[in-house]
Amino acid sequence: MTTKAALEKRKRTRKPGRAKRRPTSHTYWMFGIHAVAAALTNPARKKHRLVVSRNCYRRLESQINASGLAPEIKAARQLAAIVGREAVHQGVALEVETLRPPALESIVASVGPGARIVALDRVSDPHNVGAILRSADAFLASAVVTTRRHAPPETGALAKSASGALERAHYLRVRNLVAELDALRESGFLLIGLDEKGGQDLVLTISKHRHQRLALVLGSEGHGLRQSTREHCDELASIPCKPSLGSLNVSNAAAIALYECSIDRSRGAPH
Repeated sequence: MTTKAALEKRKRTRKPGRAKRRPTSHTYWMFGIHAVAAALTNPARKKHRLVVSRNCYRRLESQINASGLAPEIKAARQLAAIVGREAVHQGVALEVETLRPPALESIVASVGPGARIVALDRVSDPHNVGAILRSADAFLASAVVTTRRHAPPETGALAKSASGALERAHYLRVRNLVAELDALRESGFLLIGLDEKGGQDLVLTISKHRHQRLALVLGSEGHGLRQSTREHCDELASIPCKPSLGSLNVSNAAAIALYECSIDRSRGAPH
């Protein structure tokens, strides 16, 4: 039988329902007590399987009961086989589907005049992105927006670094960051790019625009903002450091900038 004839016969004899289908969502294993506890109590999070040690079960019993999942009690070595030996699982792993955040325009339409958004230009380290999500949650930023390429998707490492903030702070990966920045400007956001060679001190820049909608734009590890992204910012600002240091880690810079946006220095307290 020729190859062409064999293919035709296979098509005729294929059983119904056996066609290969693309998955509609991505699943991964989340780990770490704070990340899993927040996911268990998030009604928007689709959860499939929970594996937990006896000690950790006692710590998370109320969240587990609220989730409706039937936990599988396993030893620590069995958890390591699921999430990897390098992962600091803290005795718990939860198989979840990735969240589906709202579109950026929907978020923008729902926020007030003093809203803050963080935009990341190809920040690729999931630990950095997770830490930035945690700061965004702490200082009430409406969303963290990043590129679809050269930026991490939801993973166990990212969720662990976010320490539960992934369930509360919107994380959006977009096709064209510059186009989204333009849309933010049209919606009344002032775009402040953080650059180690930026024109003005960050504190002075934010103090001038404290009551406006602000989008803080941060660049990748090592390279900073791309030229096209820098040119789309309304203002550039820097965080002064000793010359030998160069610049701060991007997650540290984001935390400082978000904190500065959250306080009224004339009163010396968060607003």
